Amino acid sequence: MAAAQGLDDAARELNSAAIHLLRGLKAVDRRSGLTPARLSALSVLVFVGAMPVGRLAEIEDVASPTMTRIVDGLEELGLARRASHPVNGRIRMVEPTPRGTARMRRARDARVRAIVAALEASPTRERTAIVRAAGALARLPARLAGPDR
Repeated sequence: MAAAQGLDDAARELNSAAIHLLRGLKAVDRRSGLTPARLSALSVLVFVGAMPVGRLAEIEDVASPTMTRIVDGLEELGLARRASHPVNGRIRMVEPTPRGTARMRRARDARVRAIVAALEASPTRERTAIVRAAGALARLPARLAGPDR
């Protein structure tokens, strides 16, 4: 029972920390000049790869018409483009442009710098614990139960 309570407490702390970390990074993300939806979709395209709009919508958990509008916006900014599938020309793929890739990498680097600054401002023992736990925390989402897992 005590072990389960410990896990519940840790889960509550992780949940709160994740929410606050993401909120804190929103200010950093705003400097990218992109809406959160566009930045997120561009991130998937850059770090996962080209894909049809429908698949991108699934990953981002939005309706296909919504994703179409997001991709249209990325295209207007020159950050993504639609191209024919290399094998099945009837399928339209969305891919990042070199400009989109560069913008996304800058946005990611800005987030990393913000996290590094926060870690540097942390007490040594906390910083060490966070750095040691980083790999395990990165693997945790793959263990979450859900419809798309």
